[in-house]
Amino acid sequence: MAASAYVLIEGAAGRIHRIIEELRQIPEVRACDAVTGQYDIIARIDAADINALGRVSYAKIQMIEGVLRTITCNVINLG
Repeated sequence: MAASAYVLIEGAAGRIHRIIEELRQIPEVRACDAVTGQYDIIARIDAADINALGRVSYAKIQMIEGVLRTITCNVINLG
């Protein structure tokens, strides 16, 4: 079953543009945008299942230089 999530990303000052460039190289990242507020970037990711989402968040996104903190918000189907 496919799974999706939004990842809220806090980045180091001066690294936001580079983080977005690196996010766009990750195949599971469908979209990412710089935003205002507590977090600097929001990324939409799609993967095969919930475990794969976790691997993308941990092994790929959190390992980008300048990423300080992430929160992964799994998309749920209410229908």
